[in-house]
Amino acid sequence: MKHNYLSNIPLKEAVEKFLSCLKDVGTSYKTETVETRRANGRTVAEAVYAKRCSPHYCACAMDGIALKAGLTAGASESSPVLIKKEDFTFVDTGDPLPDGADCVVMIEEVTENSDGSVMLYSASAPWSHVRQIGEDVSAGDMIAPSFTRVTPSLIGAFLAGGVFELTVTKKPVFAIIPTGDEIVDAQSEVKSGDIPEYNSAVFSAMLSEWGAESEVYPITPDDPALLEAAVKKACEVCDGVIVIAGSSAGRDDYTSSVLEKLGKVLVHGLAIRPGKPAVLGCIGKVPFIGVPGYPVSGIIVMENIVKTVVSLLTKIPVEDAEKISVTVSKRIPSSLKYHEFVRCRAAVVGNKTVAVPMGRAAGIVSDFAKASGIVEIEQNSEGVEGGERLEMTLLKSRGEIERCVCVIGSHDVLIDELSDILARGEKPFCVMSANTGSMGCITALRNKEAHLGGIHLLDAESGEYNKSYVKKYFPNGGVTLVKGIGRIQGFIVPKGNPKQLEAIEDLRRVSFVNRQRGAGTRILLDWLLGKHGISIDEIYGYTREEYTHTAVAAAVACGSADCGLGVYSAARTYDLDFVPLFNEQYDFLVSNEAFEHDGVKAFLAALKSEEFKRRLKKLGGYDFKNAGEIILEV
Repeated sequence: MKHNYLSNIPLKEAVEKFLSCLKDVGTSYKTETVETRRANGRTVAEAVYAKRCSPHYCACAMDGIALKAGLTAGASESSPVLIKKEDFTFVDTGDPLPDGADCVVMIEEVTENSDGSVMLYSASAPWSHVRQIGEDVSAGDMIAPSFTRVTPSLIGAFLAGGVFELTVTKKPVFAIIPTGDEIVDAQSEVKSGDIPEYNSAVFSAMLSEWGAESEVYPITPDDPALLEAAVKKACEVCDGVIVIAGSSAGRDDYTSSVLEKLGKVLVHGLAIRPGKPAVLGCIGKVPFIGVPGYPVSGIIVMENIVKTVVSLLTKIPVEDAEKISVTVSKRIPSSLKYHEFVRCRAAVVGNKTVAVPMGRAAGIVSDFAKASGIVEIEQNSEGVEGGERLEMTLLKSRGEIERCVCVIGSHDVLIDELSDILARGEKPFCVMSANTGSMGCITALRNKEAHLGGIHLLDAESGEYNKSYVKKYFPNGGVTLVKGIGRIQGFIVPKGNPKQLEAIEDLRRVSFVNRQRGAGTRILLDWLLGKHGISIDEIYGYTREEYTHTAVAAAVACGSADCGLGVYSAARTYDLDFVPLFNEQYDFLVSNEAFEHDGVKAFLAALKSEEFKRRLKKLGGYDFKNAGEIILEV
């Protein structure tokens, strides 16, 4: 069966159309009664009125003496007033005000005499230091209007007012139905072609944050009859239905056709990326959302559409996410057809917040977890240029972004280890790293878009690392080259080195996986190829690019490449063999202005630490002698 998109509707229009339809068919919140003590975070479904006064008696507000205020008239430092013991009563805070008394004098202002009388040196006004009946709340007063979110302090107010049960909006339950023949339980042993199912866990957590609950159904194969049965069952017991995957236009995509058979399709296809193949509709009063199977696409649809449906069912308003102004570090191209959501990592560098665009693949959920925020590119735009200012919707707190050390440049797993050391410090900092290669580090520091970065650039003429590049690209100074580590570059190969690779010439007969342009490893490879008279056209896979050493190792480990060039620690991580080829120096290029940043200070201190050395020894393949020393300052 073949399905076509019904629309390419803008997001705002789709949400308005969806919510309008739900209200028309009577989709609404439900209520339940809960104990006031257990109601924190819930939403009251109706106005709450006090059933008693608080306090319900005139109460002493201080420790001291209770008496008639008139007896204190004229009291002063120069002319104190004597109060006989039968004319006052000692009281503690919270005691009922004795009959006949109308004020309390603090004990600190009372001077006791040996005969039991007291002297007062200042006059008191009637009802001073007395909590009168209903001072907090009076019976019949409205404590909270409808749809107020219950807070700890409100719980206190309700109990003080004699309200021990509350009618609240019931937490809606959403059925989550994962689909697909290739989908397997995330905790099962996966084989080639299996896709672990974890979207349901992500979506359940999101629903929980928004005040809803979820019931995850068993994985449904790509069979329209089975999907129809699961959706029917869900509609009988749940307040909303989310079907994961099957919403696109492929031969096994049945979500829209099942919805069309059981209810009403409102929208199939949104003008957003990621997230285009979403399906919106209803079955009776039950909202139905077909969410794309790619994790990032699904998260975008959940955040921008499902969240509004939850709000309709809980009466918890959708709060506008915090936004900040950022400077994008590089051009972000965009299609005219879509409103695009671009994940970014961000850090404060100098006097601006720099946002570094991340990978845009809809299936990379780890990027979403690491992202600082999202910038949006409007529909009918061809994108934005590097250096432009945009608004970024925060996924991390502003404080976390301000604590970030921005590390842009060559990849090495040691950056992750330094990041963890900083996170565990007495004053924690985070590391925002982007793997752009050594030349990417130089570009970022020239544009003042990073604090520092990894660099390992070989000068083909002198055989020296990094210094000549620093002098060439920073003729006016402004940076410092800090010694990092020595490391070994070599062939990452399967266990046992089945192709018997020994030298650079052997690349002519194998499948290779390369690093990206601008990476120091790529520059090293090109130098080695030139040195041995080997054309790039002779290497199958030269144009296949990965952005990290671990990604290269992963490609070799899964058998999609016979060999890659990388560092020993990456090979060891994947239990692969390693053929050493070249010793190189991996250093850090630091902006001189960044030396005042507390996080950068912590990063450089960690570079010299015994903990860092211990971790590198465990990884293997590193020489950390004199790490952290200044090599060159320009």
